[in-house]
Amino acid sequence: QVQLMESGGGSVQAGGSLRLSCAASGRKNCMGWFRQGPGKAREGVAFIYGGGSTYYADSVKGRFSISQDDYNISLQMNSLKPEDTAKYYCAAPRLRWVSESTCSARRLSDFGDWGQGTQVTVSS
Repeated sequence: QVQLMESGGGSVQAGGSLRLSCAASGRKNCMGWFRQGPGKAREGVAFIYGGGSTYYADSVKGRFSISQDDYNISLQMNSLKPEDTAKYYCAAPRLRWVSESTCSARRLSDFGDWGQGTQVTVSS
């Protein structure tokens, strides 16, 4: 199993930026970020396939950017909105390998390794 640890959450005013990091004990060919706001279901936000191709929820396109290096999976969040307020989780798939289609679909059911989450709060 992949061990994951998120960091970088905090409170910011609308329009501000935060950078989240996920330290991973290993890598799978798809890595991603989910979020869960108060009273809402957990949703897939940003995913990276093969260390390069990226996929985003429509609500964050143009504002968020996922990247990966030897040490971390990062999520740069710009132009933050109150609707972005949520606990953010780093995740890896249940399977050792997944297809690009599976990665781009951003389905909760495909992911089984989770970090503890980091809270992001955006104030208007």
